[in-house]
Amino acid sequence: MNLRWKSRLEVASIYGVILVMSLIIFYPLAWAVGLSFNSGTSLYSASIIPREPTLDHYRWLFTSPESSYVAWYKNTLIVSTVSSLLSIFFTSMTAYALSRFQFIGRKSGMYAFLLLQMFPVMMAMVALYIFLNLIGLLNSLIGLILIYVGGQIPFNAWLVKGYLDTISRELDDAAKIDGAGPIRIFILILLPLITPILAIVALTNFMLPIFDFILPSIILHDKSKYTLAVGLYHFVTEKYSSNFTVFTAGAILIAVPIAAIYLFLQKYFISGLAAGGTKG
Repeated sequence: MNLRWKSRLEVASIYGVILVMSLIIFYPLAWAVGLSFNSGTSLYSASIIPREPTLDHYRWLFTSPESSYVAWYKNTLIVSTVSSLLSIFFTSMTAYALSRFQFIGRKSGMYAFLLLQMFPVMMAMVALYIFLNLIGLLNSLIGLILIYVGGQIPFNAWLVKGYLDTISRELDDAAKIDGAGPIRIFILILLPLITPILAIVALTNFMLPIFDFILPSIILHDKSKYTLAVGLYHFVTEKYSSNFTVFTAGAILIAVPIAAIYLFLQKYFISGLAAGGTKG
């Protein structure tokens, strides 16, 4: 009897912790969603359950000539998508070379990648600004994409290399016997096996430009080239500084592309967890 009550108490405690954590996570989100449907513009008179729900704020974002939200959304999707695809390509190639080949400077390069992760990005902001200005890519989405791609290669290469190291080299040797070259081995044999880790790389690199504020705010000067994070910040602090309901509506819509890419890559996450659970 005591064991049964002890087991029930443990289960109740677990559910209690889950409930508390769920409230902590979802309460601010519920407030944000509710605020976006509140009428008016005030933050203090709003409520979590709107008294007079309205879609005017969402409609204003896409239809008002004073709003540049659509342009910011398009810029963000372009930067996120291109950065994610290029990061997958360069990261996978770099990780494959580090994992499967021996060459001069390999170990030094790996240590250099590791060393680069020890310094915050803020330390390189001035250098990046001057570099982009010299090559004529300051205040451009291309320059922003190049920085995102190059900045993520060291960490992602280490991540993918560690995953590649767990795959038996006997697969490579068997393919070489059949006459396959390095590129064919990577594309036909190794690439399908490392898809789960590449899905994680794709998701993280897709999310970074959406939420990053500091780098785009330094590089991008024209309002038409802003990403969502920079645009929404100026959206609140400048002309529409008191229109928090519209700002919240714009912030809520940021979750749409992230949710879409997560649902698309979800099967790869699941397969990767299953493979990790049975590996060894």
